[in-house]
Amino acid sequence: MLFRNISFCCWSFFSIFSRNYLLLLFSRIIQGIGSSVIFATSSAILTSLYSEKRGYILGIYTTSVYFGLSFGPVLGGVLTQYVGWKGIFIFTFILSFLSIILGISYRLDEVRNEEKLDLLGGFLFSLFVFLILFGTSQILKFTGIVSVGIGLVTLLGFYFVERRVSNPILDMNLLMNNKTFTFANATALINYASTFGVSFLLSLYLQNIKGVSPRDAGLFLVFQPLTQAFFSAWAGRLSDRRRPEILASIGMFIISSSLFLLSRIDTESSIFLIPLYGIFLGFGFALFSAPNTNIIMSSIDKRYYGFASSFLATMRIMGQSLSMVMIGIVFSLESSFMNSYRILMLTYGILCILGVFLSIKRHEVHKLS
Repeated sequence: MLFRNISFCCWSFFSIFSRNYLLLLFSRIIQGIGSSVIFATSSAILTSLYSEKRGYILGIYTTSVYFGLSFGPVLGGVLTQYVGWKGIFIFTFILSFLSIILGISYRLDEVRNEEKLDLLGGFLFSLFVFLILFGTSQILKFTGIVSVGIGLVTLLGFYFVERRVSNPILDMNLLMNNKTFTFANATALINYASTFGVSFLLSLYLQNIKGVSPRDAGLFLVFQPLTQAFFSAWAGRLSDRRRPEILASIGMFIISSSLFLLSRIDTESSIFLIPLYGIFLGFGFALFSAPNTNIIMSSIDKRYYGFASSFLATMRIMGQSLSMVMIGIVFSLESSFMNSYRILMLTYGILCILGVFLSIKRHEVHKLS
């Protein structure tokens, strides 16, 4: 756990002194690897430490994440304006260094795993994710179609490899036999795919259609993550006492309703509808995120905590990437911004409706188990 913080801190430091684009890009790639380790293990660590108040603790974790997302863009804008772009990495380096100090002071007992790493499976899965994301982003071109095809073949090869190795990175039996775990992760993938691009679209709408400054656009959009941060701990605590499947389903329904409302915004709409709908959207996120994570971590044995946490992180990144891919595809096909905006918001809303049905199906499976 300490190693991941040191890695992130070091490459934040190197980013400060990047003299050209390639060095900065390389530093960011390595920094992203360290960041992936942080996100992939956080839920597992918290779940293993607080099994009795799992939902509440995960809610607090979600609250901290979205407070960071709320103030990060604003702080980044201030640092960029008054210090320069390197100010962002200086600030990141300072925070990372403080996390190392805290990690040394409150170091947890680390469990050593003597099992061999599934290097071939890891390589095939990484290649599959890259080919699918690259292919979907270029799907209107021949190279994109070929990339998706090769990605699907890679996935098939990954499946056969994982069925035969003794220590697979992805336990197929868990996915096939634990329907609650599978449906919860599928719902998470849909949630991130249908929501991550919303803030980007609203930012473009506010700046290009309404003429709002970037700073003010950020202030209008901060209501959604602030609302989620405010209600996440409450939703997590509630998921310890009530059925988290029901809470997550209600959350997805609120999100889909908010997206359909946002799809009705046009050039004449009041800009104050953005923060209003953002509050509803944030409340839906709060009801979904911590309870859904609680469902995932509660549906497996303790020995699978690391796998479950990393798999959920993979669903999040893939969903976020697919959300932006959809934006690129629609904007390449439709020249009008408002038409593209409506198509995307409606598409996101329909995806969330699918997520509601999956969440309800998960609830039915859980009752039968």
